[in-house]
Amino acid sequence: MKHRTLALAAAVVATLYTLTAGTAAAEPEPAGTPGLDKVFNGFVIGQIQGAQPVPPDQAFQALLANDPFYQEPPRTGAEAPGTLLKAKKVDVMFLGITPPDIEAYKLMYVTTGIDGVTPVVSTGIVMIPNHGAPVGEKKVISYQEANDSVGWSCHPSTQWTGGDPLDGSSWSALGPLALMFDKGYAVMISDVGNDGDRNPHAVFAGKFAAHAQLDGVRAALAYQDAGLNPEAQVALFGIAGGGVGAAFSAELQPTYAPELNVKSALLEGMVVNPRNFMRVADGSVGSGFALATLLGLEPAYPEIQVNAKMNPAGMALANAFRTQCQTPAYFGLPLLPLNTLFNSGLSPADEPAFQRAFEDNILGRSGTPKAKVAITSCAADDSFMSLVPAKDAKDLADTYRAGGTEVTYQPTNCSMVRMLTDMYGWGTDLFGMQTIDWIDSTFE
Repeated sequence: MKHRTLALAAAVVATLYTLTAGTAAAEPEPAGTPGLDKVFNGFVIGQIQGAQPVPPDQAFQALLANDPFYQEPPRTGAEAPGTLLKAKKVDVMFLGITPPDIEAYKLMYVTTGIDGVTPVVSTGIVMIPNHGAPVGEKKVISYQEANDSVGWSCHPSTQWTGGDPLDGSSWSALGPLALMFDKGYAVMISDVGNDGDRNPHAVFAGKFAAHAQLDGVRAALAYQDAGLNPEAQVALFGIAGGGVGAAFSAELQPTYAPELNVKSALLEGMVVNPRNFMRVADGSVGSGFALATLLGLEPAYPEIQVNAKMNPAGMALANAFRTQCQTPAYFGLPLLPLNTLFNSGLSPADEPAFQRAFEDNILGRSGTPKAKVAITSCAADDSFMSLVPAKDAKDLADTYRAGGTEVTYQPTNCSMVRMLTDMYGWGTDLFGMQTIDWIDSTFE
């Protein structure tokens, strides 16, 4: 067990602290960037020291995509959004160990499509640390990871129970979760669809992601065995693809889920305008994510018909992506100009059939957030991580403010200089770890 816990600690440190050794001349950490002592806090150290190795047969079973939990029960069609269909107590499992002080439940619940009416089934996971306030007094973080997987058995309820162990979105969530659990927050993460559904998932359809996120909170608060207060204070947290869902959640919550006591929304590195993102990501290190964006919109916008517009090479890639998790697939097309995959020779940003989906997913048009909002994205277009134009995030902050929302704009230094001189601070801020204290300040 000692070797396993040390290996876990080493893996997390490597994720957060890669290349920082020997950089004594690094620039000071920006205000709010948590040090390693905050990440490896008392609760986290306790989980590492008390972690139990998972029996080999259980670890192997967790890797198989055959959990009967994901089989959908019969429905009447009259279930209200947020209706809990089933729940299952589970062990949190990551890298072959399970922490001793986190209670967790897989949930299956009813949500709605982009129209806010058509019933859809989603799954997710709620994790509750045995730390901090009593469970009935806990604040709740509705956390949408940087999970952009179009394929199935790739999403958080699988990731945190031993499946898909190498997916980058779960690794990027380790630091934020460490800080959230240290504060005693319960964390609900939606899969944005049923993770057992073999069909491509509409993870990039922002309104669907928002409904799934808000209804996931409803289901978690209504599940009596979990013990959360139905009137608990809630914060929305979203990063990258999850940031789109969290932003739409903030915009739609006052009308879609007005009973939820949402205090704040943290939006990190999210795509504000899909067309602009497509222009920047196409041909960059993010080409694979640009292609995945089209495939993650297609289930909600069937007129897209990606394959019908592609040459054989493009169709082969698209068909493969539809069944894959984001790691490693989406990182496999760096610098590929996507117009080479389309019969028209057009950039996807200019394909006529894609325009309704792009327009429908521009942030700032679906409502005014009632909750406080913090926006943290790259301050300038000065690194390979700057796939979302800095101006888009600034404009979104102005749009929300013009509608009366209290907005904190907290840009991140994503520059290549900072990456080379302060890799720890660069990566930590990209994951949104510097924002947890702001979220805490918004709770009463």
